[in-house]
Amino acid sequence: MNLFDLAGNGGGTAAAPGTVCSRKACRTPAEWQLLWNNPKIHTPERRKIWLACGEHRSWLEDYLQTRGLWKETLALEATASFDKTAPLDPSGRIG
Repeated sequence: MNLFDLAGNGGGTAAAPGTVCSRKACRTPAEWQLLWNNPKIHTPERRKIWLACGEHRSWLEDYLQTRGLWKETLALEATASFDKTAPLDPSGRIG
C-alpha cells in the first residue's frame, strides 16, 4: 500500500514530499525554485526557497517581488549541486 493513496489523491502519480509547488492546494511537481529573503528578519546571504510548477511560477514571483523579497528563480534540475545542508522552506504555502 502506498501512503500517497491514503491521502486520497485519486490514485494519480504523486510527487515526492517537498518537491511539489508551494502554491496553496497545488500538488503539481515543482519545476522551479524561487529564492527569497526577508531583510527584516534574515541575514543578507540567507535564501529561503519556494518551489513552483510552471503554472504558478509567475504568480509566486509576483507575490515575492511585490513585497521586495524575491532574489532569483532557478530551474529545479539546474540546482542539483545546490547546498542541500542549507535550510529550506518549501512548506510556506500561500494564497
